[in-house]
Amino acid sequence: MTILYFDCFSGISGDMVIGALLDAGADFAQMEEELKKLNMEGEYTLSKKTVNKNGITAVKFDIELNQEEKNGHNDQGHNHSHAHDHHEHSHDHNHSHDDHDHSHSHSHDHHRAYKQIAEMIAAAGFNKAVTDTALFIFKKIGEAEGKIHGLPLERVHFHEVGAVDSIIDIVGTAILIDQLGVTKICCSPIPTGSGHIHIDHGTYPVPAPATLEILKGVPIAQTAVKVELATPTGAAIAAVLADSFSTMPSMTVEKIGYGAGTKTFKDRPNVLRVVIGKG
Repeated sequence: MTILYFDCFSGISGDMVIGALLDAGADFAQMEEELKKLNMEGEYTLSKKTVNKNGITAVKFDIELNQEEKNGHNDQGHNHSHAHDHHEHSHDHNHSHDDHDHSHSHSHDHHRAYKQIAEMIAAAGFNKAVTDTALFIFKKIGEAEGKIHGLPLERVHFHEVGAVDSIIDIVGTAILIDQLGVTKICCSPIPTGSGHIHIDHGTYPVPAPATLEILKGVPIAQTAVKVELATPTGAAIAAVLADSFSTMPSMTVEKIGYGAGTKTFKDRPNVLRVVIGKG
């Protein structure tokens, strides 16, 4: 049995998950090739680089949006799943490891509906494990956003920036987990961070409402860090994939990976650690 353990001592986000899996030996080129099945490769450019976070070498995975998708922003590696309704267009919160308040100036009709994204993933022709994993994670986010906004799942929409990032992070994670032959996933309790985040509609508590909704039934670790450590995408990956939440399980360690977030802290490396081994 191949066990994967998410050691979320400094939080979890989609880009941190992919960075950690790549650092643990997963194949970037194969993931990039598989993602082409979604027929949206003209919208983004993927890259990875090695960075140093407080003395730990980690892989930073970035998504750069192309042409009009970028629209003056450089939203690399963030998890903005700004869900909104057709009429209200309400950003629910700034899902990012970054301090910036991204005020997206995209036209209001430029978005993807949850339903479209689910159909796109289902029709892409991935193997069943990848398809199912990606759909389960996206549904978890869509349901949480719908509950917060008071919308049925089919009326949940994602801002274009958030949609592209979320789709790549979620489908990419599913591809890499499958590629690594993982049969069981365990996860540490999730530190969400604390304090407040400032977004379009005011000041919101951390964890943000959708993140907390996603983490129902998942152990949350207390932390004094006044910042958002778990994004909705990261929270959904952990909530859907983990069979259990605990300290590191018994296994013979074979691979270790570190995925970098975008923040830098004085007292801890902002990385997600992935440990893979045989149990």
